[in-house]
Amino acid sequence: KQFDVIVTDNLFGDMLSDVAAMLTGSLGMLPSASLGAPDAATGKRKALYEPVHGSAPDIAGQGLANPIAMIASFAMCLRYSFAMTDEAARLENAIAKVLDDGLRTADIMGEGARKVSTAEMGDAILAAYAG
Repeated sequence: KQFDVIVTDNLFGDMLSDVAAMLTGSLGMLPSASLGAPDAATGKRKALYEPVHGSAPDIAGQGLANPIAMIASFAMCLRYSFAMTDEAARLENAIAKVLDDGLRTADIMGEGARKVSTAEMGDAILAAYAG
């Protein structure tokens, strides 16, 4: 809660992100952005957006992966690379609505929630975004 940004080398950053995942319940909930310095001429910055988690080949094709980190990474891209702050906020609100409605992928499943597949979670977020 104390820090918005922590700058580390890659190994220490990987360790911190794995520990931080326990606060959210899953690596599938953590978006990530690597933002370069603004270009002096254009003001734009090079950036890479990705979920914190890896590719999880052990569950590939089974509909078990949590798409939230990937979708939230795209929301960061909208905000920081394209200055589409309203769309980014709408997408983040769509994720929050779906979670508030009790939909969960296997990695964050809890009592009283409804378990959905990767595609079902993505479709629910898209529907909430579309409004």
